[in-house]
Amino acid sequence: MAYAGIVLAGGAARRLSGVDKPALPVGGKPLLARALTALAGADQVIVVGPERPGFGDVVWTREAEPGAGPVAALAAGLALVDTEIVVLLAGDLAGVRPSTVERLVASLGAASGAVLVDASGERQWLLGAWWVAALRGALPETVENASLRRTLGGLEIVEVPEEPGESADIDTPEDLDRFS
Repeated sequence: MAYAGIVLAGGAARRLSGVDKPALPVGGKPLLARALTALAGADQVIVVGPERPGFGDVVWTREAEPGAGPVAALAAGLALVDTEIVVLLAGDLAGVRPSTVERLVASLGAASGAVLVDASGERQWLLGAWWVAALRGALPETVENASLRRTLGGLEIVEVPEEPGESADIDTPEDLDRFS
């Protein structure tokens, strides 16, 4: 199935003193590169966030109001998608793999989305495959500072259990130490 990828890579990284989190090296590779590697099968990859050199053939875009949250970033990325399916990833995922993306896309079926569910049973909203029409239809009129969980939570979702470590992300210095 043809799909696009959107990587949200513009957060403030407050718990990491505002560093450029997607550029942080984990295992010798920037976090953003890990997300892009996971999306190797995508027809098109859009990164929402400040443009960074050295990340290959991706389309860069920004929210209308940078820093307005993940729903605003999602809307900016969706505006450029030209496939019927999109995989949505955070730019700070240390454990995402191409096989993760393949399982999500394969699980989508007729539901609006397929979302990875971590070992504690939590849906990982920034680790999923979606029908583009469903996402566009779910966007609120005002996307700035809207809740991603509230925006997507009412859609029909297939929960895909994670394989060990797939949903690991970097939010704190301790997370970074654990994966470096």
